[in-house]
Amino acid sequence: MFHRSRQASDEPWILPHLGQRIVKTTVAVFVCLMFYYLRGYRGQGMPTEAAITAIICMQPYVRDTGKYAVDRFIGTLIGVFWGLLLLLLLNDFPLLGKNMLVLYLMMAVGVLLSLYSAVLLRKPDASGLASIVFLCIVIAFPDIDSPIIQAGHRIIDVFVGTSVATVVNILRLPRRPGRKDLLFFLHTRDLVPDRFSHMSPAAAFQLNALYKDGAKICLMSEHAPAFFSLQSGEIGFTTPLIVMDGAAIYDANENRYLQAETIAPADSTPVCDRLAALGVSFFIYTIHNDKTCIFHHGEIRDEERLVYDRMRRSPYRSYLEGEIYEPGEIVYVKVIAHGARLGEIEHALHSVLPKGRLRRVIRPQQGGEDLWALYIYAHTATMEQAQKRLLEMLRAADGALTGVPLTLRTPYRSERDALHLLHRVGNLYEPPLLFPAPGP
Repeated sequence: MFHRSRQASDEPWILPHLGQRIVKTTVAVFVCLMFYYLRGYRGQGMPTEAAITAIICMQPYVRDTGKYAVDRFIGTLIGVFWGLLLLLLLNDFPLLGKNMLVLYLMMAVGVLLSLYSAVLLRKPDASGLASIVFLCIVIAFPDIDSPIIQAGHRIIDVFVGTSVATVVNILRLPRRPGRKDLLFFLHTRDLVPDRFSHMSPAAAFQLNALYKDGAKICLMSEHAPAFFSLQSGEIGFTTPLIVMDGAAIYDANENRYLQAETIAPADSTPVCDRLAALGVSFFIYTIHNDKTCIFHHGEIRDEERLVYDRMRRSPYRSYLEGEIYEPGEIVYVKVIAHGARLGEIEHALHSVLPKGRLRRVIRPQQGGEDLWALYIYAHTATMEQAQKRLLEMLRAADGALTGVPLTLRTPYRSERDALHLLHRVGNLYEPPLLFPAPGP
């Protein structure tokens, strides 16, 4: 009923930026080919296994290249083992190689053994590589002088390819000076799977490295600042955060709110009165003395209990009962209920919500099936407005500052998505020197 999904981007297609991975892969292939050229190989005699290995092992991040290199080498050893075993068997029993049907059946069985061996060793990523190496060794039979020399050549080829790919990926291409005039806006939902999850160590390392290099990155979240302490750990923020769905701007270093869009008392009072008259329990989020204070009204229902108990343990927010707050400090009102019930509540509130002055957001909640939350903000409390307000604040020191919102093209699926997004930030902040700088 309350399904919300991201809309596909309607931006016009532009020519993709020539990334470092493409350039480094090209360099690695060239180095591999030159290695064999200097050894006297030419034309059809030029080994290609090293270049193929370099292409497979080259990954966006060095740690991934190392993993693929290890998997490639393990797969090579598996393929070499079964390939050498088959060649020795064919040498000792030449009649097996006379019948092509029998020969190809043995090759197919060798592929099966190579695949299964990799899985047996708990290296499923190496299974395809093992079967490819196996075929590279045996496919030339009977035009093979020495099985041991053939297997040795394959090991050398793979070692050359993995070594070149790893070394080239470690090297950093010359880059332009960092773009101090850009302020990147990233949403936390593109860096972590949900609000209760930690940012992966690799993503945190990459984000910290960008901050230390001087990149201006503003993280945005629909949640209160307390979730940043849970998600980001030891991140050295150098730029204020946008929190509460754009309702507030928060300085994590000084632990204070720089600005907040609150609901006018004339608008919040009818909403709260209407919820109380309906017998609905709800939360009022306020900012008082740079602290997030949450006041709960009504009895805690079962569907609220899990969320309530989990969040009230945080030292960065205070849960209180009653109405001991200033009406002008209300940032938003929140109601948690199952889908059908929340629909009834939203319909009942429709008559008291002032048109054009309040904004409603509905999101699914963790902790129960078909559990949703209704958020009521001031109409000015949006991410877009918060970005403009933060830019105005920071332009006092740097008038040329330009905002660059970046987001994933698809919803977050794994750590790779977060790393890819941060990699895009790095390419925009410090473009490679040898290629045109991508536009913000």
